[in-house]
This record gives sequence, C-alpha cells and structure tokens, in this order.
Amino acid sequence: MTKIIGIGNALLDIIVPIGSDEVLRRAGLPKGSMQLIDNETRLRLQEMLSGFSSAEAAGGSASNAMQALAHLGGQAGFVGAVGPDRYGEIFRKCCGEAGLEVRLMQMDEATGIATTLVSADGERTFGTYLGAASLMAPEYITERTFAGYDYLFVEGYLVQEYDLMEAVMQQARQAGLKIILDLASYNVVCDHYDFFRHLVSDYVDIVFANEEECAAFTLVSDPYEGLDALSEHCALAIVKLGSRGAIARYHGGDVFFADALPGCTVTDTTGAGDYFAGGFLYAMSRGADLTKCLQAGSLLGGTVIGHLGASLPEEKWHEIRLKMKDILNGRF
Repeated sequence: MTKIIGIGNALLDIIVPIGSDEVLRRAGLPKGSMQLIDNETRLRLQEMLSGFSSAEAAGGSASNAMQALAHLGGQAGFVGAVGPDRYGEIFRKCCGEAGLEVRLMQMDEATGIATTLVSADGERTFGTYLGAASLMAPEYITERTFAGYDYLFVEGYLVQEYDLMEAVMQQARQAGLKIILDLASYNVVCDHYDFFRHLVSDYVDIVFANEEECAAFTLVSDPYEGLDALSEHCALAIVKLGSRGAIARYHGGDVFFADALPGCTVTDTTGAGDYFAGGFLYAMSRGADLTKCLQAGSLLGGTVIGHLGASLPEEKWHEIRLKMKDILNGRF
C-alpha cells in the first residue's frame, strides 16, 4: 500500500461555538479566515472566550488529514514540532490513537494552539498561535525525515516560512517522494501568491483547493475553469465545491465529479477539507479511480462537519470504514 507522510503545524485545536459573529468583530478576525496571532493576543482571546464552552483535539491541517488516513487503515505519518507541555502530550496521544507514526521535534516553546471559532452556520475562523510549530526550521529537515514514504502531504499554512518550504520540497524530491499540497486558505494564497505559484510549478504533483483558494491561485472565478487552469500547473488538481460536491482533473485529462454526501447536517466545518484529503488519499492509495477518490473524500468531509471539531468517535469510524468498502467496490 502507498505510504503517505504529512508535514505541518502541530497544533492543539480549542474549538469554541460562538453563536453570534459579533465575537469575530471584537476579536478582529475576518470570518472564515486563518489569522496568525502572538501569545499576548492568544491570551486576550482566551479571556474574551472564557464564558463559552469549548472542546480540545489534536489539530493542524496536515495532522488532521493524516489522522483520517490512518483511521481508515492507511499507512500514514506526520512531521511537526511540539512543546514540553500538556498540550504536546495530548497531541501525541491523539495521533497515536489514530495509528499515525509521528516524527515530532520537541522545542523549548509552548505547543501551538489554534483557537477555532465556530459560527452558527458552521463556518470556522482561526486565531492561530504557532508556538513550537514556528520553530521548525530548514536544518531539521533531511532526506531521512521522509524515509520510507512514497508521498509527502504539505499543508499550505507552512508557506509563511519560505526557507522551510523550500527545504521540505527539495528534501522530499531528493528522497524520491511525490508531493501533495493543500492550498490552506484563500487569504494565505493571496498573501503569498508568487511563492505558491513557484512551489506548484516547480515541485508539486497534486494540489487540493476549495473554490475560494482555487480562484485566488488561478485568478479565475468559475471553479471548472479554475480547475482547468490549476491542472495546467500540476499532475492532478482537486477542487472542493462544498455542498455541490468536488471535481478533479489530471493534467490534460477529463474532468471527474462526485456529489457531496447527501443529508449532511452542518455543525462545524473544522477539518472538512482535511478529512476530504484523507479520504481521497486513502482511496488513491488503494488504486481507486478519480470518481471513487472524490466519493471517498466527500464521505469523510461530509461526515466530520456533523461533529464539533476535527475528530470522530470510534463507532463513527467503524461506520465510515464499511461505507468506504462500498465505495472501493463500486457499490456506493
């Protein structure tokens, strides 16, 4: 079976349903965005949210995707950095329970925290304190970092560190891995547009994007035209269309489509794109065609949005694994 390792920010998600978006205005966080914050701002945000209920779970885009892949039975790993604290231990424990091989660097800095504000419509907004994750540097990345794996899944949130991203891409290539990039967030793509174009054109084989990220990268608003434009830069492009399903295209090939999972109740969209990637990559690792890969992604993405946070109970994973068998056997 194909082995896939992810690299990204090892973060503990603190998920807070907020009801009114007035909280976002007071916090200075644009709805649906990911904003990097310093520790002082994180503490102010924590105080502002002290009266709200919350939940904790291991997070970070690449970590979520790889945990989903491992829960399905895929061979997956994760590279990141945590601190010597309770949050770092929670992160390790969650990854281990998922069956994920972790290659974590321990830094003398607090584990990163993604404060995830969930609006009444399920849209999530992130105030992210990177902490130890921000200390992951090029000198820590060697060919041995990715040894034993076939693909590297890179979260686009790492793009703020240009030297690190270059080192990751170069070492993965030298180790013989193919590279998968998730575009992360529309505002991240806009802020680092030229560098994203360079990475995709020079290193990346597979790109995941949602509609907004695809439009930000290609400067084309129509998602189908955007998919065509995106696939000109890589071997395979996937664009997620939310409730309208997902589309994919190999470079120079036909467009494939799959519907969204029917009957989804949106509680929290945290991790939806990450879980989509995990499901898609699991089916891909089993040799499935693009339609089945898209269906697998929609199954996971459509399931996780019915739960608070990017984690699912074991009984739900059992149900998902049965449905995944149906997808792979053409019975979905």
